[in-house]
Amino acid sequence: MTDVKQKPAPLRIRDAATLILYRKSRDTLEVLMGERGSGHAFLPNRYVFPGGKLDINDYRIRPAAPLNPVSHSRLSRARVTGPRKAVALALAAIRETFEETGLRIAAPAPAKAGPAPRGWRGFCAPDNQQPCLAPDPSGLVYICRAVTPPNRPRRFDARFFAAPAELAQGELIASEELGKLHWVTPEAAARLELPNITVLVLKHLAEWLDCAADPALPVPFFHNRGGKHINTPE
Repeated sequence: MTDVKQKPAPLRIRDAATLILYRKSRDTLEVLMGERGSGHAFLPNRYVFPGGKLDINDYRIRPAAPLNPVSHSRLSRARVTGPRKAVALALAAIRETFEETGLRIAAPAPAKAGPAPRGWRGFCAPDNQQPCLAPDPSGLVYICRAVTPPNRPRRFDARFFAAPAELAQGELIASEELGKLHWVTPEAAARLELPNITVLVLKHLAEWLDCAADPALPVPFFHNRGGKHINTPE
């Protein structure tokens, strides 16, 4: 009797969010990047932007301000992204950036915000400036979306947001998730070990930022169909 090999079950594609912090000096654009450790199953030794998977508590934290209206408009057109998920994705990008870099995009928490949910307590902890903080997504602009190709150890449906560096508070501190943090121009970043999607984002970032105020601009959506890498803007 011949053994029939069964195909492995397809990996679950998890929602994720990435934040591109950028700064401009005259005609020079720089972005914050870090290197993932060699022990990571996903993208080891690659330079990436801060980011990670969406958590249930990203739905439960009350933000300090509404989602950026450009991001709201663009995400409302995206497939499988409702209004609550749109906000949660932006908050996930803020949380992951704080966890991986020490930088916090925040404002005073709303009145009667209640205790912070697990995963957010360090972010919202009182400091010397404010009695209590909450994430502020009002400055994050949604610029592209990408799904990890098949045959990878993990797969994510990642939404990329961008925000000016001056919105971030705190001291830049490397983490177990992301080391060798530094500001780099897209041209210099091209000489680093990068995932393919990061190469694409860096290539188009300047033009996407130039259109960051246009809510009607179609958002690039990079994914795989029939073994081919395609872009079907949303």
